Amino acid sequence: MKITFDIDCTPEEARQFLGLPDVSELQKEAIEEVRKRMLETIQSSDPEALMKTWMPASMQGFDQMQKMFWSQFSQDGSTKTTK
Repeated sequence: MKITFDIDCTPEEARQFLGLPDVSELQKEAIEEVRKRMLETIQSSDPEALMKTWMPASMQGFDQMQKMFWSQFSQDGSTKTTK
């Protein structure tokens, strides 16, 4: 035997029925704070600071790895041209 229920309700109605808290005000405050910080960073016109804010710490090491790669690449290229 299989029984199916179709319930037509809004997310707000479902939260109230299940007894979940209404976090919409908290979400609005959080989004407003993120928006404010993004605008402050953009207005400072410092792209490097903006990227450091948005990129995870593991990706910040990517810059160092890229520099090492290019320095190695330029060393290999310079030895080939002198031979």
